Amino acid sequence: MNASASTSTVTAREAAEVRAANASGRQPVVFVHGLWLLHGSWDAWKAYVEERGYAAVAVDWPGDEASVEAAHANRGSLAGTSVRDVADHVQEVIDGLERKPIVIGHSFGGLLVQIVAGRGLAAGTVSIDPAPTQGVLPLPYSSLKGAFPVLGNPLNYGRTVTLTFDEFRFGFANAVSEEEARELYATFHTPAPGRPLFQAATANFNPWAKTQAAKKGADRGPLLVVTGEKDNIVPFAMANAAYKKQRKNQHHATEIVEIPGVGHSLVIDSHWQEVADAALDFLSRNGLGA
Repeated sequence: MNASASTSTVTAREAAEVRAANASGRQPVVFVHGLWLLHGSWDAWKAYVEERGYAAVAVDWPGDEASVEAAHANRGSLAGTSVRDVADHVQEVIDGLERKPIVIGHSFGGLLVQIVAGRGLAAGTVSIDPAPTQGVLPLPYSSLKGAFPVLGNPLNYGRTVTLTFDEFRFGFANAVSEEEARELYATFHTPAPGRPLFQAATANFNPWAKTQAAKKGADRGPLLVVTGEKDNIVPFAMANAAYKKQRKNQHHATEIVEIPGVGHSLVIDSHWQEVADAALDFLSRNGLGA
């Protein structure tokens, strides 16, 4: 159900992209970013898919600032934001589209696209290095270390957290040169809410967890899980567990692909086009080409 105008969380930028997608008549692709990034992290992807005949829409998280500079100037804008808040916002944006979209998400965005796909809102789904949905059990040491800047302090549940360069280097940019890592940190890194990480960390102990994503019977379209070989935050074991959960869906294709030599920054670093090509190949093979 669409939210009323008085309670809408859709921004003017998002609404403009939705209108443009509808006017184009093309297959829309909705991009969902993860923690410590903004919608602008998808700019190269948006141009790439539009050149190939799709219409692109990049969603915000409720409370996102419009730019990296503004996000650092207002570090608390996302404090307390929950997984449910963002999933419902993504659904509201999708509700404005005239065609059921393909949804592509990275990290917590990869979790969020599984949630909205589980609600029957997606024609197809690409979940890149996804944060774990409820029921995904492996929690490797590197994942715990990558999450420690947030989970190490319970007060971060209601706060935002800004990573140091060394924390960003370990969690995101371990598979690129230090020069590229510093460029990515300066260009893309923003404060992120702690609450989603706490929600994911406790999901398997909470039957009402907000990180649940309907899988087995969901009308979610074909779904691809993408994993980076060298990802510290979402190693292969976690991504493969998500794939195994999703492949229980007997109605739609489910695949996994590992991109060699890349880490968690794979959607924003120099390997992004390789990742995009893997996603577009999957979509084309499953009847969702532009």
